[in-house]
Amino acid sequence: MMVINEVKMMVNKKSKCLRERSDISERKQAFACHSSRSGQAALEFLMTYGWAILVVLVAIGALAYFGVLSPDRFLPAKCTFQAGLACLDHKATATSLVLRVQNSLGYDITVDAVKAAGCTALETLGALANGEPATWTLTCVNSGSKYNGQANITYTTTNSDGSPGIQHNSVGQVTTRIE
Repeated sequence: MMVINEVKMMVNKKSKCLRERSDISERKQAFACHSSRSGQAALEFLMTYGWAILVVLVAIGALAYFGVLSPDRFLPAKCTFQAGLACLDHKATATSLVLRVQNSLGYDITVDAVKAAGCTALETLGALANGEPATWTLTCVNSGSKYNGQANITYTTTNSDGSPGIQHNSVGQVTTRIE
């Protein structure tokens, strides 16, 4: 019964719309009445989704403001050097950068220098046998909540007769949070 009443109301509205517009043809009258209802529906659709998008943006803004979405929390810690020198571990503090590196070159080397961005270089560190790890602590002034810098290890190969060989430079990248 209720559905029949709603259909009657819709027919009455449409006939009212047609009677109001007597200056145009029937076909144009039907289009004019239909398009005004479609325009209202489209506007309501856009307003509803507009408010929903605004609420989502405010929520994301609040999360970012309170640090929940801070990229520093999701920063991956990584320490990489060129092939042959494996970075086993690393740590950055406000005053230092500690690197633990293993010689995987297949031969003994002499480490000449270890440098890192924003740190004091270490010179003449001595021999590093094949397969052996070494730990170096560089003095730095690290500000902020993360350290992201280039590290360089300069080494000289040792020939089979024990004499010094060619000098090489292994470039690496250290990215970590400051503890």
